[in-house]
Amino acid sequence: MLVDRGSVVKRGELLAELTAPEMQAQIAEAESKVQAVESERLQAVAQLAAAQSTSDRLKQASETPGAIAGNELIQAQKQVEAAQALVQSKQQASRAAAAVVQAQKDLEAYLRIDAPFDGVVTERLVHPGALAGPGSGPSADPVLLVIQDVSHLRLVVAVPEEDVGSIVVGVRMEFRVPAYPDRTYTGTVARVAHSLDEKTRTMAVELDVLNRDGSLSPGMYPAVKWPIRGARALLMVPKTSVVTTTERTFVIRDRNGRAEWVDVRKGTADGDLIEVAGDLKAGDMVVRRASDEIREGNPTRP
Repeated sequence: MLVDRGSVVKRGELLAELTAPEMQAQIAEAESKVQAVESERLQAVAQLAAAQSTSDRLKQASETPGAIAGNELIQAQKQVEAAQALVQSKQQASRAAAAVVQAQKDLEAYLRIDAPFDGVVTERLVHPGALAGPGSGPSADPVLLVIQDVSHLRLVVAVPEEDVGSIVVGVRMEFRVPAYPDRTYTGTVARVAHSLDEKTRTMAVELDVLNRDGSLSPGMYPAVKWPIRGARALLMVPKTSVVTTTERTFVIRDRNGRAEWVDVRKGTADGDLIEVAGDLKAGDMVVRRASDEIREGNPTRP
Protein backbone atom coordinates (compact mmCIF):
# COMPACT_ATOMS: atom_id res chain seq x y z
CA MET A 1 0.00 0.00 0.00
CA LEU A 2 1.63 3.22 -1.18
CA VAL A 3 -1.06 5.67 0.03
CA ASP A 4 -3.22 6.12 3.11
CA ARG A 5 -6.32 8.04 4.13
CA GLY A 6 -5.83 11.73 3.39
CA SER A 7 -3.22 11.21 0.67
CA VAL A 8 -3.51 13.60 -2.28
CA VAL A 9 -3.01 11.65 -5.50
CA LYS A 10 -2.66 12.46 -9.19
CA ARG A 11 -4.12 10.59 -12.13
CA GLY A 12 -1.96 7.58 -13.04
CA GLU A 13 -0.14 7.53 -9.70
CA LEU A 14 0.53 4.03 -8.35
CA LEU A 15 -1.62 3.42 -5.26
CA ALA A 16 -1.13 -0.25 -4.45
CA GLU A 17 0.34 -3.46 -5.85
CA LEU A 18 -1.19 -6.92 -5.59
CA THR A 19 0.78 -10.16 -5.64
CA ALA A 20 -0.54 -13.27 -7.37
CA PRO A 21 2.14 -16.00 -7.73
CA GLU A 22 -0.31 -18.35 -9.45
CA MET A 23 -0.66 -15.84 -12.27
CA GLN A 24 3.03 -16.18 -13.19
CA ALA A 25 2.57 -19.95 -13.38
CA GLN A 26 -0.47 -19.49 -15.62
CA ILE A 27 1.47 -17.16 -17.93
CA ALA A 28 4.39 -19.62 -18.11
CA GLU A 29 2.01 -22.46 -18.94
CA ALA A 30 0.31 -20.40 -21.65
CA GLU A 31 3.66 -19.43 -23.18
CA SER A 32 4.71 -23.09 -23.17
CA LYS A 33 1.55 -23.96 -25.11
CA VAL A 34 2.38 -21.23 -27.61
CA GLN A 35 5.79 -22.74 -28.22
CA ALA A 36 4.32 -26.22 -28.62
CA VAL A 37 1.67 -25.04 -31.07
CA GLU A 38 4.26 -23.01 -32.99
CA SER A 39 6.45 -26.10 -33.31
CA GLU A 40 3.49 -28.06 -34.68
CA ARG A 41 2.77 -25.24 -37.11
CA LEU A 42 6.34 -25.29 -38.43
CA GLN A 43 6.11 -29.06 -38.91
CA ALA A 44 2.86 -28.60 -40.82
CA VAL A 45 4.51 -25.95 -43.01
CA ALA A 46 7.37 -28.38 -43.75
CA GLN A 47 4.88 -31.13 -44.65
CA LEU A 48 3.07 -28.73 -46.97
CA ALA A 49 6.32 -27.79 -48.68
CA ALA A 50 7.19 -31.48 -49.19
CA ALA A 51 3.72 -32.30 -50.53
CA GLN A 52 3.79 -29.29 -52.84
CA SER A 53 7.25 -30.25 -54.14
CA THR A 54 6.10 -33.82 -54.83
CA SER A 55 2.99 -32.57 -56.61
CA ASP A 56 5.00 -30.16 -58.76
CA ARG A 57 7.44 -32.90 -59.84
CA LEU A 58 4.62 -35.29 -60.71
CA LYS A 59 2.97 -32.60 -62.79
CA GLN A 60 6.26 -32.00 -64.61
CA ALA A 61 6.74 -35.71 -65.20
CA SER A 62 3.16 -36.12 -66.45
CA GLU A 63 4.03 -33.95 -69.43
CA THR A 64 5.66 -37.08 -70.83
CA PRO A 65 2.81 -39.29 -72.10
CA GLY A 66 2.47 -42.50 -70.05
CA ALA A 67 5.12 -41.59 -67.46
CA ILE A 68 2.71 -40.84 -64.57
CA ALA A 69 -0.74 -42.26 -63.92
CA GLY A 70 -3.56 -39.75 -63.53
CA ASN A 71 -4.54 -41.22 -60.15
CA GLU A 72 -1.10 -40.38 -58.74
CA LEU A 73 -1.56 -36.72 -59.71
CA ILE A 74 -4.92 -36.62 -57.93
CA GLN A 75 -3.47 -38.20 -54.79
CA ALA A 76 -0.57 -35.72 -54.77
CA GLN A 77 -2.96 -32.77 -55.12
CA LYS A 78 -5.13 -34.07 -52.25
CA GLN A 79 -2.05 -34.39 -50.05
CA VAL A 80 -1.22 -30.75 -50.79
CA GLU A 81 -4.75 -29.65 -49.87
CA ALA A 82 -4.66 -31.70 -46.66
CA ALA A 83 -1.30 -30.15 -45.75
CA GLN A 84 -2.68 -26.65 -46.44
CA ALA A 85 -5.68 -27.32 -44.17
CA LEU A 86 -3.34 -28.57 -41.44
CA VAL A 87 -1.20 -25.42 -41.71
CA GLN A 88 -4.30 -23.20 -41.42
CA SER A 89 -5.48 -25.14 -38.39
CA LYS A 90 -2.12 -24.79 -36.67
CA GLN A 91 -2.02 -21.08 -37.47
CA GLN A 92 -5.40 -20.60 -35.83
CA ALA A 93 -4.29 -22.63 -32.81
CA SER A 94 -1.13 -20.52 -32.58
CA ARG A 95 -3.13 -17.27 -32.64
CA ALA A 96 -5.51 -18.63 -30.00
CA ALA A 97 -2.62 -19.63 -27.74
CA ALA A 98 -0.99 -16.22 -28.18
CA ALA A 99 -4.31 -14.55 -27.29
CA VAL A 100 -4.43 -16.56 -24.07
CA VAL A 101 -0.94 -15.34 -23.17
CA GLN A 102 -1.91 -11.73 -23.91
CA ALA A 103 -5.08 -12.07 -21.84
CA GLN A 104 -3.07 -13.37 -18.90
CA LYS A 105 -0.60 -10.48 -19.21
CA ASP A 106 -3.47 -7.97 -19.47
CA LEU A 107 -4.92 -9.48 -16.31
CA GLU A 108 -1.54 -9.19 -14.65
CA ALA A 109 -1.60 -5.44 -15.34
CA TYR A 110 -4.54 -5.16 -12.94
CA LEU A 111 -2.19 -6.07 -10.13
CA ARG A 112 -0.99 -2.46 -10.32
CA ILE A 113 -3.72 -0.15 -9.09
CA ASP A 114 -3.36 3.40 -10.42
CA ALA A 115 -5.37 6.50 -9.55
CA PRO A 116 -8.08 7.01 -12.23
CA PHE A 117 -8.23 10.78 -11.57
CA ASP A 118 -6.82 13.52 -9.34
CA GLY A 119 -8.28 13.40 -5.86
CA VAL A 120 -7.94 12.54 -2.19
CA VAL A 121 -7.94 9.09 -0.61
CA THR A 122 -10.89 9.26 1.78
CA GLU A 123 -10.94 5.60 2.82
CA ARG A 124 -8.39 2.80 3.02
CA LEU A 125 -10.09 -0.54 3.61
CA VAL A 126 -7.17 -3.00 3.43
CA HIS A 127 -3.68 -3.45 4.82
CA PRO A 128 -0.58 -5.24 3.46
CA GLY A 129 -1.09 -8.98 3.43
CA ALA A 130 -4.87 -8.83 3.20
CA LEU A 131 -6.65 -11.03 0.66
CA ALA A 132 -8.02 -8.92 -2.18
CA GLY A 133 -10.64 -10.41 -4.48
CA PRO A 134 -14.32 -11.09 -4.98
CA GLY A 135 -16.13 -13.05 -2.34
CA SER A 136 -19.11 -13.11 -0.01
CA GLY A 137 -19.61 -11.52 3.36
CA PRO A 138 -18.39 -8.23 4.83
CA SER A 139 -14.82 -9.52 5.23
CA ALA A 140 -14.49 -10.18 1.49
CA ASP A 141 -15.23 -6.67 0.26
CA PRO A 142 -13.20 -6.16 -2.95
CA VAL A 143 -13.01 -2.37 -2.41
CA LEU A 144 -9.45 -1.42 -1.46
CA LEU A 145 -9.48 2.38 -1.55
CA VAL A 146 -11.99 5.19 -2.01
CA ILE A 147 -10.83 8.27 -3.92
CA GLN A 148 -12.90 11.42 -4.23
CA ASP A 149 -12.37 14.44 -6.43
CA VAL A 150 -13.08 17.31 -4.03
CA SER A 151 -12.00 20.17 -6.29
CA HIS A 152 -15.47 20.50 -7.84
CA LEU A 153 -18.46 19.76 -5.59
CA ARG A 154 -22.24 19.75 -5.90
CA LEU A 155 -24.32 21.46 -3.25
CA VAL A 156 -27.90 20.14 -3.16
CA VAL A 157 -30.41 22.61 -1.73
CA ALA A 158 -33.93 21.57 -0.72
CA VAL A 159 -35.92 24.68 -1.71
CA PRO A 160 -39.42 24.94 -0.15
CA GLU A 161 -42.32 24.83 -2.56
CA GLU A 162 -43.35 28.43 -1.89
CA ASP A 163 -39.88 29.67 -2.86
CA VAL A 164 -39.26 27.73 -6.08
CA GLY A 165 -40.36 30.76 -8.08
CA SER A 166 -37.15 32.51 -7.06
CA ILE A 167 -34.88 29.91 -8.70
CA VAL A 168 -32.72 31.36 -11.47
CA VAL A 169 -30.10 29.18 -13.16
CA GLY A 170 -26.69 30.85 -13.21
CA VAL A 171 -27.17 32.94 -10.07
CA ARG A 172 -24.45 32.80 -7.41
CA MET A 173 -25.56 31.92 -3.89
CA GLU A 174 -23.76 32.39 -0.59
CA PHE A 175 -23.48 29.65 2.02
CA ARG A 176 -21.59 28.78 5.18
CA VAL A 177 -20.53 25.56 6.85
CA PRO A 178 -20.22 24.84 10.60
CA ALA A 179 -16.50 24.05 10.23
CA TYR A 180 -15.76 27.64 9.16
CA PRO A 181 -18.57 29.82 10.58
CA ASP A 182 -16.84 33.11 9.79
CA ARG A 183 -16.20 32.27 6.16
CA THR A 184 -18.63 32.76 3.28
CA TYR A 185 -18.56 30.47 0.23
CA THR A 186 -20.38 30.81 -3.07
CA GLY A 187 -21.94 28.39 -5.53
CA THR A 188 -23.66 28.76 -8.89
CA VAL A 189 -27.16 27.40 -9.51
CA ALA A 190 -26.61 24.78 -12.23
CA ARG A 191 -29.42 22.19 -12.16
CA VAL A 192 -33.07 22.19 -11.09
CA ALA A 193 -35.02 18.98 -10.47
CA HIS A 194 -38.39 20.46 -11.61
CA SER A 195 -40.04 17.91 -9.31
CA LEU A 196 -41.12 18.19 -5.68
CA ASP A 197 -40.42 15.66 -2.96
CA GLU A 198 -43.82 14.41 -1.84
CA LYS A 199 -42.75 14.07 1.79
CA THR A 200 -40.96 17.37 2.34
CA ARG A 201 -42.62 19.46 -0.40
CA THR A 202 -39.23 20.75 -1.46
CA MET A 203 -37.44 20.87 -4.81
CA ALA A 204 -33.82 19.77 -5.18
CA VAL A 205 -31.59 22.42 -6.72
CA GLU A 206 -27.90 21.76 -7.39
CA LEU A 207 -25.17 24.38 -7.11
CA ASP A 208 -21.70 23.95 -8.59
CA VAL A 209 -19.01 24.82 -6.06
CA LEU A 210 -15.32 25.24 -6.83
CA ASN A 211 -13.33 24.01 -3.84
CA ARG A 212 -10.00 25.51 -4.81
CA ASP A 213 -8.35 25.34 -1.38
CA GLY A 214 -9.89 22.00 -0.39
CA SER A 215 -11.49 23.40 2.77
CA LEU A 216 -14.91 21.94 1.88
CA SER A 217 -15.52 18.23 2.24
CA PRO A 218 -18.21 15.97 0.77
CA GLY A 219 -21.01 15.34 3.23
CA MET A 220 -20.94 18.76 4.94
CA TYR A 221 -24.30 20.37 5.75
CA PRO A 222 -24.17 24.05 4.77
CA ALA A 223 -26.60 26.87 5.50
CA VAL A 224 -27.55 28.58 2.24
CA LYS A 225 -28.75 32.16 2.08
CA TRP A 226 -31.51 31.76 -0.50
CA PRO A 227 -33.27 34.83 -1.97
CA ILE A 228 -37.06 34.82 -1.96
CA ARG A 229 -39.56 37.15 -3.54
CA GLY A 230 -43.16 37.96 -2.83
CA ALA A 231 -45.63 40.75 -2.16
CA ARG A 232 -46.13 39.98 1.52
CA ALA A 233 -44.27 41.86 4.23
CA LEU A 234 -41.98 39.69 6.33
CA LEU A 235 -42.33 39.70 10.09
CA MET A 236 -39.29 38.46 11.98
CA VAL A 237 -39.11 37.44 15.64
CA PRO A 238 -36.37 35.81 17.73
CA LYS A 239 -36.32 32.02 17.36
CA THR A 240 -36.82 31.71 21.11
CA SER A 241 -40.13 33.57 20.81
CA VAL A 242 -41.78 30.74 18.88
CA VAL A 243 -43.27 27.92 20.94
CA THR A 244 -44.11 24.60 19.28
CA THR A 245 -46.28 22.02 21.03
CA THR A 246 -48.08 18.92 19.83
CA GLU A 247 -51.21 21.03 19.24
CA ARG A 248 -50.05 24.40 17.96
CA THR A 249 -47.24 26.79 17.13
CA PHE A 250 -47.54 30.26 18.64
CA VAL A 251 -45.86 33.36 20.00
CA ILE A 252 -46.88 35.17 23.17
CA ARG A 253 -47.93 38.77 22.55
CA ASP A 254 -48.22 41.44 25.18
CA ARG A 255 -51.72 42.93 25.17
CA ASN A 256 -52.30 45.53 27.85
CA GLY A 257 -49.88 43.82 30.19
CA ARG A 258 -51.39 40.36 29.73
CA ALA A 259 -50.10 37.36 27.76
CA GLU A 260 -51.93 36.42 24.57
CA TRP A 261 -51.15 33.30 22.52
CA VAL A 262 -51.06 34.04 18.77
CA ASP A 263 -50.92 31.13 16.35
CA VAL A 264 -48.24 31.51 13.69
CA ARG A 265 -46.62 29.62 10.86
CA LYS A 266 -42.86 29.51 10.78
CA GLY A 267 -40.96 30.52 7.65
CA THR A 268 -37.36 31.10 6.70
CA ALA A 269 -34.72 31.53 9.40
CA ASP A 270 -31.98 34.13 9.20
CA GLY A 271 -29.45 33.90 12.00
CA ASP A 272 -31.20 34.25 15.37
CA LEU A 273 -34.42 35.46 13.73
CA ILE A 274 -37.19 33.52 12.05
CA GLU A 275 -40.03 34.60 9.77
CA VAL A 276 -43.56 34.14 11.15
CA ALA A 277 -47.01 34.61 9.61
CA GLY A 278 -50.17 35.06 11.65
CA ASP A 279 -52.36 37.63 13.33
CA LEU A 280 -49.42 39.92 14.00
CA LYS A 281 -48.30 43.32 12.83
CA ALA A 282 -45.08 45.27 12.91
CA GLY A 283 -44.46 46.80 16.32
CA ASP A 284 -46.26 44.14 18.37
CA MET A 285 -44.49 43.29 21.63
CA VAL A 286 -43.78 39.58 22.01
CA VAL A 287 -42.07 37.58 24.74
CA ARG A 288 -38.46 37.00 23.76
CA ARG A 289 -38.06 33.71 25.67
CA ALA A 290 -41.48 32.17 25.47
CA SER A 291 -42.78 28.81 26.72
CA ASP A 292 -46.16 27.14 27.21
CA GLU A 293 -45.76 27.68 30.96
CA ILE A 294 -46.72 31.31 30.36
CA ARG A 295 -50.49 30.87 30.16
CA GLU A 296 -52.87 33.22 28.44
CA GLY A 297 -53.89 36.05 30.70
CA ASN A 298 -50.75 35.89 32.82
CA PRO A 299 -49.22 39.28 33.51
CA THR A 300 -46.25 40.23 31.34
CA ARG A 301 -43.51 42.73 31.92
CA PRO A 302 -40.84 44.21 29.59
